[in-house]
Amino acid sequence: MGMIRFMLPCLFCLENCKERDRKISEEQSHRENNGDDERTENLASQSNEQSEQCCGSNGICSHEVLRDGDRDSASKVDPNKFARKASFKLSWWCKGDQSDQHKHDIVSFERGNITTAERSSKQISLKWESQPQTVIILTKPNSTSVRILCAEMVRWLREQKKLDIYVEPHVRAELLTESSYYNFVHTWKDETEIMLLHTKVDLVVTLGGDGTVLWAASMFKGPVPPVVPFSLGSLGFMTPFHSERYREYLDSILKGPISITLRHRLQCHVIREAAKNEYETEGPILVLNEVTIDRGISSYLTNLECYCDNSFVTCVQGDGLILSTTSGSTAYSLAAGGSMVHPQVPGILFTPICPHSLSFRPLILPEHVTLRVQVPFNSRSHAWASFDGKDRKRLAAGDALVCSMAPWPVPTACQVDSTSDFLNSIHDGLHWNLRKTQSFDGPRDT
Repeated sequence: MGMIRFMLPCLFCLENCKERDRKISEEQSHRENNGDDERTENLASQSNEQSEQCCGSNGICSHEVLRDGDRDSASKVDPNKFARKASFKLSWWCKGDQSDQHKHDIVSFERGNITTAERSSKQISLKWESQPQTVIILTKPNSTSVRILCAEMVRWLREQKKLDIYVEPHVRAELLTESSYYNFVHTWKDETEIMLLHTKVDLVVTLGGDGTVLWAASMFKGPVPPVVPFSLGSLGFMTPFHSERYREYLDSILKGPISITLRHRLQCHVIREAAKNEYETEGPILVLNEVTIDRGISSYLTNLECYCDNSFVTCVQGDGLILSTTSGSTAYSLAAGGSMVHPQVPGILFTPICPHSLSFRPLILPEHVTLRVQVPFNSRSHAWASFDGKDRKRLAAGDALVCSMAPWPVPTACQVDSTSDFLNSIHDGLHWNLRKTQSFDGPRDT
C-alpha cells in the first residue's frame, strides 16, 4: 500500500487543476464523438506532469492523487484493487464576510507588508528584494542616554547609509534644538499621516525596553514593517540587540537576509449592552501582550462569563482574567501562573487572576478561536478592561469584550533566531531554572 499524503491547498495549484479538469472534460467529450483516445491520454499526462512541477516548486498542493503501490499499477486492471483513490483538499473554515478572522495560508512579504501564517513551524527569514530606503526610530522617553544614542544613530544612518529617517515630533524638536544639521529628519503631523506610515517606512528601530516595542506596535493598526529592537530598558524579552554594537547590527540587517519572529497580536472589540448586533462595536484595539479584565477598585469578586466560538467555557470568579498572546506569556500572564510559550506558537493564553477555585488552571487555546468575555446582568459590580496596560475601559453589566487573532503580526528581527533569542531572554531576564549544581562528593550508592 502506498503512503497516504495529507496536503494543504495551494491557490496556484487549484487554478491549474481547474484548467486541467476543464480541458480533460472537453477532450473526453470530443473523444466520445470522434474516438480519439490517444490525444486525451496525452493531455492528461501533460497535466499531471505540470501539476507535479507546480507542487515541487510551491511545496503544498491540494490535488495529489492517492494511489496503491506504484504508478504503473494504475494501468493494470485488477478487480481486487482500486487503481486510484479520491483526491481531496483541506480548506480553512471562516465566518461570514463581516468577520475579522481573516485567514492566510503562507507567510508573504509584498510591498513591505507582512501577513502571518497559521502554522509557522520553521524559522522565518526575510530577504530584501530591494535596498531599504526609509527608517523610523522610536525612542524611550525621558532618557538622556537614549537621546544621545538616537542623535548619533540618525547621523550615522544618514551619512553612511544614505537613508531617509523619521522620528516622533518631539524627538525632531529635540534634535533641532541641539543642531540645525538635523533638518533632513522627517516626522508626522496627525493621526492620518501615522496611518500611512507603513506605506513609507521599510524598517522600524526601537531604542528602549519592551515597552518601547509595545509602543511601536500600537502605532501601526494594520501592516507592521520589520522592527529592530535595541535594549536600553529594564526588561528585554523582545529586545535582543545591544546598543553598543548598533553599527554592526544595522549594517547586517540592511544587507539581509535576517531571521525574524512573527509576534501575533490580539484584535479586541468592546460590545456595549445597548448594541443592536455583534458587529456594532467599539474599536478595534490591537494588543501585542495581553488584554486584562479585572475588578478595579471594587471590593467584590469579578464575575465574568466566558465563551469560545459561542461554546460556554466557564464563569470567572476572582480578581480577573488575562487573555494573552504568546509574546505576552512572559509578562502579566506569567506572574498570574500561566505558562511561558514560544512567541511563534500561534495561540491565545487564558489565564485567571487569583481565582476563587483550587481547580481553575490556565488554558492555551488555538489561534483561530474567538473569545467572548461578558459581564452578566447579575454581577455585583462592573469590570475594567486594559489593553497592553493602557486604554482602560469600563465594562458594565451586559457589556462584552470579544477577542480574536489579528491578521497583521509584528515582525521583530532576531539576533540569532527566534528560538535562541527566546531561550536567552528567559535565561537572562528571569534567571530561569538557575540554581547551584549539586555536589558530587556526597554519599554514593553501594
